[in-house]
Amino acid sequence: MKSKSNRRRNGFTLVELLVVITIIAVLAGAGFAAGNAAIQKAKKTTALASAVAIESAVNNFYTEYGSMPTALTVDTEINTKDNVKDFLDIVLGLEPTTGTPLNARAIKFLSVKEGKAKKNGLIYNSAGTTVEGLYDPWGGTYKLMLDADYDEKVAPLPKAGGAKVTLNGRRAAVWSDGADGVVKSANGKATDDVKTW
Repeated sequence: MKSKSNRRRNGFTLVELLVVITIIAVLAGAGFAAGNAAIQKAKKTTALASAVAIESAVNNFYTEYGSMPTALTVDTEINTKDNVKDFLDIVLGLEPTTGTPLNARAIKFLSVKEGKAKKNGLIYNSAGTTVEGLYDPWGGTYKLMLDADYDEKVAPLPKAGGAKVTLNGRRAAVWSDGADGVVKSANGKATDDVKTW
């Protein structure tokens, strides 16, 4: 009669390997999801800080000069790329001194993070002398509504259906359309937008 020998196992079985790989995949998936959520939250916090800084710059400009940092006379939506000469140069103290500058003392009212790459932060031209734009962490622009008619009312964003929300007692309202780059999602809610009100 043969006796059973106790042979030593030299490795893992296929089932054991598959179980370990599955566990690692589940843990990695959870880690990536948590990491992405943390990154998006950090971007939203950065965007909100910049939006608040822009609104504070408008209010500080008004306190210093008794006027808005624009020559406009009606409330107008401005973005931080296309209207650079009309707004950013004024609040950054970079406005040309020729003519009648709105920021005659060249006071720097706005202090935000400078970007090293296109479409993130305050971007200057290659020589570092001209502002090209101020971008949110997702590469979009900040938008603001200035109270250029001095009635202390601004209407920044259209609601579902086209009506505007009116904010009373404000000189400015600043927002970013968030990661998706649209004012509202398909369900009519702005879930990832960043706004100062």
